[in-house]
Amino acid sequence: MAAKSKKALNENVIIKQISFVSVIGNIVLCAFKMFAGIVGQSGAMVSDAVHSLSDVLTTFIAVLGVRMSKKGADKAHPYGHERLECITSLVLSLILLVTGLGIGKVGLQNIISGNYHLLAIPGTIALVAAFVSIVIKEAMYWYTRYYAKLINSAAFMADAWHHRSDALSSIGSLFGIGGAMLGFPVLDAVASVIICFFILKVAFDILLDAVKKMLDTSCGEAYEKKLNDYILNQNGISGIDVLRTRMFGNKVYIDLEISVDANKTFREAHEIAENIHNNVEKDFPNTKHIMIHVNPAE
Repeated sequence: MAAKSKKALNENVIIKQISFVSVIGNIVLCAFKMFAGIVGQSGAMVSDAVHSLSDVLTTFIAVLGVRMSKKGADKAHPYGHERLECITSLVLSLILLVTGLGIGKVGLQNIISGNYHLLAIPGTIALVAAFVSIVIKEAMYWYTRYYAKLINSAAFMADAWHHRSDALSSIGSLFGIGGAMLGFPVLDAVASVIICFFILKVAFDILLDAVKKMLDTSCGEAYEKKLNDYILNQNGISGIDVLRTRMFGNKVYIDLEISVDANKTFREAHEIAENIHNNVEKDFPNTKHIMIHVNPAE
């Protein structure tokens, strides 16, 4: 019990750390990029600033989802609340989708208009802002990704990819602004469209992952083979008749049917199943629960 409390405390500390770094970093970056975009007359940089602003909102949503998913089982939700993280990831993906489409629409309008001579030439400050954004957002991606893996959080992993998408969009801004400064002003608008595609790709990946985890999708052949081999090495088991896994948010449910020597007593068969149950939950920490049925070996 003490170990679980300590783990929960550590997770809460990590959640606070990630949230603080993400929110403060995005607010500062958003303000700087918006200033640089307006003063430097760069549509791509203003689009990039809007993307950073959406990061602040998604971080708040991620924190809310993670905290709600950590809530224990209750009478109305006897299986816990882990799937709330999936819902959070769905919301994050939709925000990214809307952001990306909005940015792409403005860029396409400027390209289709054909009035390239009317487009403003970005200033040096916009170019500097793009470079600074790439460095900071990539650092935030690796930082968030590390802790998301540590606490096995799909919502924070989605937030990490949001940072990566912002870094990639800033690379598009960098080339677009640089090209515009070299005499090709339409490239600033092209950069906005490129940013749109980067954002939409990340939105789709996050959406697909969340949907898979909400549909009781299998954990995959590799995971099940590893689990199968592990169980077969346990004492007293004659074979595995059925092994099924399904994702439940960031946790895993396992349904298992094992064969045990028919001459063993009920108590002995129960002890074998109980031993497997405890070992699997210990050595496969993502296990939410493993249900074991014992069959007599032929």
